Formats: sequence, C-alpha cells, structure tokens
Amino acid sequence: MAVSEQIKSQFIEYIALQAFDDQYIDRQEEKRILEVGVKNGMSVDESLSLIRQVSLQKGLVIERDAEEQAKEFLEKAATNDGKVTKKEFGDTVALFKKASKGKIPEHEMKLRLKRMMEDNGWKAKEGGLFGSKWYSAIEGTC
Repeated sequence: MAVSEQIKSQFIEYIALQAFDDQYIDRQEEKRILEVGVKNGMSVDESLSLIRQVSLQKGLVIERDAEEQAKEFLEKAATNDGKVTKKEFGDTVALFKKASKGKIPEHEMKLRLKRMMEDNGWKAKEGGLFGSKWYSAIEGTC
C-alpha cells in the first residue's frame, strides 16, 4: 500500500518538529520518529530515508550518523597495526564532536569510542617508556 503525499508531508513536518529545539536527532528521538512512520504505513527504510532527507535540507544532526563517521575514522586508524594511538583517538573525538555539533558531552563521547574499540577488537597504543595510560583512564558508563 502506497503512502499518500499528505501523510509523507505530515511525517516530514513531524521530523522537523522533533529536532526543532536543538537541531539534533538522538537515538531515542530517531526511534520515536521511525515508530510514527511505521504507524502511518511507511517502511523503516522509507522512514529512515525521509529522516536523512530532512536532516540534509535543514542541517540537522543524526546521532547515529555522527557515531558512524567516528567509527569509520577509528577503523582506519586501527588498520595499520590494529592499534589506535592517543593522537588518533583525540582526532576521532574532535571529529565526533564536530559531527554531533557538540551535543554529546566529551566524556560520553570518549566512553562511546572506547566501547566501539572494545566491540571491534581494536587496541589502544598506550604506555611504553614515557607513555601515559590515556586509554585506561577513560572510565564510567554512558
């Protein structure tokens, strides 16, 4: 069943409304938006496509996309020897901060990136003769 243009138009307005105050769509908001799309007869893929379309048109940030950019950056950093240096990690934090327009606190970003590294089996290059334990110092939950 095809969804009418009126429903799509209303859905697009709903997306814009969800990000109206902060120009940011976090994971919970994204899930709520997708649920509304499904309730209105759209597929998840169609709803995601409309969310991305609106975000491009209005300059909105989608948290999932910001995290994906950071993950790709970390993956490239880890490809040469399977380890991420302190500088590469710092560069990834800066990229993540820019991609999320500073909406996520820096400590939470570091925790997410550390979890990302652990989930993917990427190691941190720390320690050594004059090195610090920068990676081990990232503690807490997000």
